[in-house]
Amino acid sequence: MDSKEEFIKIFKENIKRDGADKLLDYLQNQSDFFSSPASGKRHSNFEGGLVFHSLNVYKRLKKNVMLEYGENYTEKISDESLAIIGLLHDLCKVNTYTVEQRNVKENNAWVQKPYFAYYNNLPYGHGEKSVYIISGFMRLTREEAIAINWHMGGFDLRAMGSSDLADAYSRYPIAVLTHVSDLEASYMDETTNK
Repeated sequence: MDSKEEFIKIFKENIKRDGADKLLDYLQNQSDFFSSPASGKRHSNFEGGLVFHSLNVYKRLKKNVMLEYGENYTEKISDESLAIIGLLHDLCKVNTYTVEQRNVKENNAWVQKPYFAYYNNLPYGHGEKSVYIISGFMRLTREEAIAINWHMGGFDLRAMGSSDLADAYSRYPIAVLTHVSDLEASYMDETTNK
C-alpha cells in the first residue's frame, strides 16, 4: 500500500466527524497534499513527502500515547483525535511548494537543478494555519486544536517571551506528545534529499 492509500484508509477508518468527507475531498482534489514535499530542505523533501511525514507523525503519536497511557489509552484520547492530530497537523504546507530551477556548481560548471521553492499564499502562521484550514471543514475539539497549534514546540517563534506554550503543554499532555512525535518523525524516521 502506498502512502496515499494508507493515509486514506486510516482517515476513513478513524475520522467520522461531520465535514470529514469534504476535507478528504479537498485534500484529494483541490490541493497538492499527496504530491507536496514536507519541507524544501529538511525532512521528507521529496514529492509525496508531506503525506509520508503525516503518516510517520500519526504512527509515532499513537505509539507514544500507548506508551504513556497503556492499552486503555482511548480513555484519555480517542483514535479519531489521534488520526486528526497526527494526519492533519501540517495542512499548513498544502499548496505552498513549487518546483523551480537554481544554478548549482558541479565539476566547475554551473548547471540547473530543480528545488522546492516555498510560497505562502496564506501567511497565517504554522500550527495555527493548520487549525484554520481544518476548521473550515470540521470542528476540532479544544485539545486537538491545541495539539496541532503547538506541534512545533519551541521552534515556533510565538513561544519566545510567552507562557502560552508552557500553559498549553501543562494543560494538554497530547500537545507534548504531538510535538515529540513530530520531532521523532522528522529527525529519526525521515531523511533529506540534498
